[in-house]
Amino acid sequence: MTTSPEAEGSVSFPPGELGELLRALAEQRELLLITVRGITDVQAAQRTTVSDLTLGGIVKHIARGHHVWTQILVKGDGELPDGMLDMEQYRMVDGETLGGLLEQYASGVRMTEEALGGLPDLDRTVPLPRTPWSPPETVYWSVRRILLHLLRETAQHAGHADIIREALDGASTTAQR
Repeated sequence: MTTSPEAEGSVSFPPGELGELLRALAEQRELLLITVRGITDVQAAQRTTVSDLTLGGIVKHIARGHHVWTQILVKGDGELPDGMLDMEQYRMVDGETLGGLLEQYASGVRMTEEALGGLPDLDRTVPLPRTPWSPPETVYWSVRRILLHLLRETAQHAGHADIIREALDGASTTAQR
C-alpha cells in the first residue's frame, strides 16, 4: 500500500476501517510535512516559542513513535522497545539533519504500514510495555487503539509544528497547501 503524501493522486488504501484510519493518518502526516518544507537544518533545530519543541524534534519524535509502536504491535511481548523513553527523541542533536530525520520518518511509516497490512483485523490486542507512569496491572491495547494513538500524536504535533513554523518565518500550513 502506498500512502506517501507526495504521491497523493496515486495513493491507494485498503478497504474498510484500516484504509480509513491510514488515510486520516496520511492526511495528518501531509500537514506535518508541509511545516518543514523549504527549511534548513539550522531552522529545523531552532526554538521559536517558549517550548523546547523544534520542527526537527517533532519530526524525530513522530518517526520514533512509528518505530516504537510498530515494535510493540509486532512483537506483542510487552517489552519496552529501545529508545521509547529516550528524551533525545524530542530534539535534533549534533550531526542530525532534517533530511535524515525525514528518511527515518518515511522508514517508520513504511514499517507501520507493512505491519498493519499483515494483520487480519484491528481487534487483536497486545500488552503495553511497563513505563514509570504505567498502572500496576498490565494494560492491553488493540491494534486499532495503537493506530489511533499514532494518528492523535501526528495531529497534535502537526499543530505544534504549524505554530513553530509560523513563529520561525511567518509561513503557515494553510498558506503552503
